[in-house]
Amino acid sequence: MKLYYMPGACPLATHIVLEWIGQPYETEAVPRDKLKQPEFLALNPVGSVPVFTDGDLVLTQSAAILEYLAEKYPEANLMPDTLAGRAETRRWLGFVNADLHKAFGVVFGKASFVNEASCQEQLAEGGKAKAAQLFAIIDKQLEGKQWVTGARSVVDPYLYTVTRWAHAVKMDLSGFPSLLAFFERMNADPGVQAALKAEGLQ
Repeated sequence: MKLYYMPGACPLATHIVLEWIGQPYETEAVPRDKLKQPEFLALNPVGSVPVFTDGDLVLTQSAAILEYLAEKYPEANLMPDTLAGRAETRRWLGFVNADLHKAFGVVFGKASFVNEASCQEQLAEGGKAKAAQLFAIIDKQLEGKQWVTGARSVVDPYLYTVTRWAHAVKMDLSGFPSLLAFFERMNADPGVQAALKAEGLQ
């Protein structure tokens, strides 16, 4: 298994899951200027990370990769074995992937949407405001829980990764105590620590 990533970007979620699973894997950091080069585009025509390979299988999109790993290694207990449990896990994985991540896509990718600097900043602030609304929802979900769904799953490293982005852009998360407690627990996790160290984020 091999993960292509950029440090701190969304592949960090997969990197953490690979640590939790405990099976051999490789990683390769991809510089931003290589994303649109033919060699990388042959792996992912979109020109983005993550890319994950397992033998002849080439996967893109974090949610697909995370679900694949959870199903391939059920002993890691990262996806429930009941239909309702799997649906709930996929619900929150979709929330982080399609809603929260999307909000930060506007923040970090503002220059690709508009050229005017003032408009870019307005767009970024709108993305942060949307992210704050979504963090409020997941903060409520985390009340009284150690993990998003109540049990450790593939949702947790993805939420942790996106919460790191919130800190990076200096969002005020003080109104989300359950989220902040979750973030600190994740920070202390050995698998998280190993992934951060491997990506040069410590």
